[in-house]
Amino acid sequence: MSTEDRAKATAKNIEGKAQAAMGEVTGDPEDKAAGKAKQAEAKAQHAKEDVKDKAKQMVDNA
Repeated sequence: MSTEDRAKATAKNIEGKAQAAMGEVTGDPEDKAAGKAKQAEAKAQHAKEDVKDKAKQMVDNA
């Protein structure tokens, strides 16, 4: 697991939540959509790290 990659994904998620919230407050659908997209990207990055962790764990236990 790369702690740095997880931290970047978490930061992107927080940024996306803030952007989506700002879009909600201002009524800007583009900001809201961009924020949601960043959140989805962060979720995918976390999933990728989970797969890498699981693969490493399987190799280590073999």
